Amino acid sequence: MIVAGHLLYQDPVQVEGLMFVGDPHITSSRPGRRKDPTWPDPVLRKLEHCVEIANQRGLAMILLGDLFDDPFEKDEALKTRVSRILKALKIPPIANVGNHDIANSRLSDGDSLAFLAVNDTLDAVAASGPVCVFDLGGVKLGLGMTPYGQEIPTDVTGVFSGVNAVLWVTHHDIAFEETYPGAVNPFPIEGCKLVVNGHVHTRKKHVVAGATTWLNPGNINRLSIDVIDHVPCAWTLDRNSRFEPVELPFESDVFDLTGRLVDPTKPSPRDENISSAFVTLLQAEDAVDTSASADGGIMLEEIEQKFERDNTPPSVRAMVRDLLREAVARKAAA
Repeated sequence: MIVAGHLLYQDPVQVEGLMFVGDPHITSSRPGRRKDPTWPDPVLRKLEHCVEIANQRGLAMILLGDLFDDPFEKDEALKTRVSRILKALKIPPIANVGNHDIANSRLSDGDSLAFLAVNDTLDAVAASGPVCVFDLGGVKLGLGMTPYGQEIPTDVTGVFSGVNAVLWVTHHDIAFEETYPGAVNPFPIEGCKLVVNGHVHTRKKHVVAGATTWLNPGNINRLSIDVIDHVPCAWTLDRNSRFEPVELPFESDVFDLTGRLVDPTKPSPRDENISSAFVTLLQAEDAVDTSASADGGIMLEEIEQKFERDNTPPSVRAMVRDLLREAVARKAAA
């Protein structure tokens, strides 16, 4: 189901706790410098592990956004695998909408996440607001969500009736440990005890703003070398209000480090003033030693980093990735 402005369930959902799964970024294309023998098996195994733990412990899975890396995942078999994994959950998962989940400003029929939602693999929250109430051993917890690009509320007092506390899920640029362009500092939300944020890919120290605590678990899938030290974890919240990490199976040596040791006497070919992602793609052929990565992985990493710096719209990202794949295919056939 796609949730937009209404409660998912009329009555509280009985659970032992919640499991938060950050930004899986599932994709059929090997990202950046990853060198795994098979892809996307590593992230699917993590998702399967999360499902197993959630079922064992009676937890409701909350996806923090960016289930897919592209709004439209072209591999139909992969979408079927993801659906099969998530449908094994005893309690249907709830997904916030991230920036990689949407081709337009909001969730639409062409997005893979919407396809899973209307086929009852999961429930996707398309509009900011209350979602449902969980009953954790007599403690009523109201869950609200704000998708990427929508305004996070500053006051949720009275949004839920008869709850002991309110938890909100966001997918935004939040300045937890350092500020950066476009990032918002954590702020008090009246009536909200806890905010769990996706979008930021590494674990951050919690921040207390007024009576609101902000948390950022980080993602379960390391896409680029800048998060090489991140330990992929899901996080659980139990009926005793304990918020704890659950380490997921992962390999340490999964990145191609070719070219990371750069001669400091050689100037970087990157022109920071270039704003066009298409120009970046064209210049990348000269800026990157493509012989070090026949599948274009190193080039893709550079482009993805610029996407994040410039907050490039998902639709543009998807077009550039397609152009890169076509260029790599043409080069391989030459």
